Amino acid sequence: MSTSRTAGRQYWVAVRAMIVFTIVLGIAYTALITGIGQLAFPAQANGSMIKSGDAVVGSALIGQSFTDSDGKALPEWFQSRPSAAGDGYDAAASSGSNYGPENSDLLAAIAERQAAIAASDNVPVSQIPADAVTASASGLDPHISPEYAQIQVARIAAVRNLPVDEVEQLVANATTQRDLGFLGEPVVNVLQLNIALAGLGS
Repeated sequence: MSTSRTAGRQYWVAVRAMIVFTIVLGIAYTALITGIGQLAFPAQANGSMIKSGDAVVGSALIGQSFTDSDGKALPEWFQSRPSAAGDGYDAAASSGSNYGPENSDLLAAIAERQAAIAASDNVPVSQIPADAVTASASGLDPHISPEYAQIQVARIAAVRNLPVDEVEQLVANATTQRDLGFLGEPVVNVLQLNIALAGLGS
């Protein structure tokens, strides 16, 4: 009898502890952190959405392709770096290619991309930065290097009949410098840059 009473008391204590911790950690803590996120960092808490006018056109955290239905680069837009995530920038299939640096398929893909960029942007292969021809580890990187953006300026200015210096200024305005002045590298968010480009008209 005493043993069963002790066991029953322990079960009841366990049930009450589960209820208390569920309320405190599962509900109250979650609500508190969600509230802090919404008040202090609303854009980040809601996915860093980017709008063009009133429409949400993407996220600052996930890249997009600017290609036609056949996968060919649209010359009037800045191009993103390649993606190995699904069919390209598929957030449900985030991944790199997992190819080693000597993999023949990777080397062939790089050579093909270099040739395409050299032809479209009229630059020597030696001026094409690595991020223009290789995918990021996640396959979702929304950024390119300022160097890759810069070699696209002349093409876009010509196609859109815009002054080169105006397009160059867009790139400068869209360039994010190193965090704290020394962490990482300068980057350009391609979607935000293309939205600014669209704002110049054609």
